[in-house]
Amino acid sequence: MSELIPGYTIRAGGVDRALLLKCMQRTYKELFPEQDFSHLARTVEQYYSKETPLWWVELSNQQENPLPLTVACLWAGNAIDQVKGDRYTHIFLLYVVPEHRRRGIGTALMEYAENWAKKRGDRQIGLQVFQCNQPALNLYNQMDYESTSIWMVKKLAP
Repeated sequence: MSELIPGYTIRAGGVDRALLLKCMQRTYKELFPEQDFSHLARTVEQYYSKETPLWWVELSNQQENPLPLTVACLWAGNAIDQVKGDRYTHIFLLYVVPEHRRRGIGTALMEYAENWAKKRGDRQIGLQVFQCNQPALNLYNQMDYESTSIWMVKKLAP
């Protein structure tokens, strides 16, 4: 465990699939409150492995509470650039609990992931963000991420 930013530590993930699932469900539920996200358990089961790193951010210096309080996570994976054929890091999930947002945790986590990706030889990081998630779009724009494609969806009648 090491300090991410003052007051917060970062640790590598382990295999806490239940906590990862809870973070995924919370982030999607904030954006789409009426939707059922029980299907995300299949995503975690299918894609989470030792090759897809997961980092947790916890409050440091909690004298009154001996159990760590998890306030954020970042889950990364691998993807292949379909134009160049290079492997790159793909961000599956970045989540910060609402009470700890706008403190630099998201930025610090993304910088942490960028450094990890550089060390392993990746030359880019990709992610998907919903158009309605303006705070996330602002973060990524401030960090010099840019749109390179548009994901299009067509609903089909049953």
